[in-house]
Amino acid sequence: MAPGVVAVESSSHRLLPFPTRMTTAQTFVVKHDAVHITVRAYGTGPRIVMMPSLGRGASDFFDIAERLATAGYRALCPEPRGLGGSRGPLHGITLHDFSRDIAAVIEHDGGGPTVVAGHAFGNFVARTMAADYPQLTRAVVLLAATHTWPLAQDLRDSINKCHQMDLPEEVRLKHLQHVFFAPGNDARVWLGGWDEDVMHAERDATEATPKEQWWTAGKAPVLDVLSLKDPLSPPDSIYTYRDQWGADRVTIAKIDNAAHALLPEQPAAVADAIVAYMKQLGT
Repeated sequence: MAPGVVAVESSSHRLLPFPTRMTTAQTFVVKHDAVHITVRAYGTGPRIVMMPSLGRGASDFFDIAERLATAGYRALCPEPRGLGGSRGPLHGITLHDFSRDIAAVIEHDGGGPTVVAGHAFGNFVARTMAADYPQLTRAVVLLAATHTWPLAQDLRDSINKCHQMDLPEEVRLKHLQHVFFAPGNDARVWLGGWDEDVMHAERDATEATPKEQWWTAGKAPVLDVLSLKDPLSPPDSIYTYRDQWGADRVTIAKIDNAAHALLPEQPAAVADAIVAYMKQLGT
């Protein structure tokens, strides 16, 4: 195995069941300025905060959060503004506003260096958090981060049609399968859970934030968790961040039988990759 690469076992073409429920989730609300962020918290121990994908809510992480709690960690799942009881301005904002929300959550929960993880769009927030609040960031976990830009038009079209609720279900399923789910994995689990207003707000915030302010995740250590069937990160791109940011900063974990959705496809493998990395960090 190459240095800086974590081995992760994944299931073969099936979705894994939820783990036996051994932890009780708690919910609390963090307030700062005119913003209220609802947080679902699991377990005790070293802290990891997890941010969901574009236009999606914290529930995408609940299965993984339970697994992390069972392994001895505290997993926080904040709802993005506009979802799950969270609220705050959605217009005229940048990624820095979203990172401030996460910083407020960490400070409310006791502060101190914290591992911040983001799935797809969520890793933009995690990277911005690391750049804006290095004192609160122990490391950054990128989950199914895109490695090629700009996206091919057919991929962009499929992403947009996945959440276009006026399309027939079979059309949406075709596009979900094209981008988000590896062959044999059930895309129906993501027919719901999308919010158009939140999605547009997050896209606008990304466009309003200069890339150089957040792209490199400051100087934090990084775990790059790659889905090996992700069309947004083809095989010739998987070492992009390690090559750009340095092997001393970037550790790579490869997960097979998953595409861009990753979390519902391989929750056990994702949790295992995070736990292995947390142990590597000494947390």
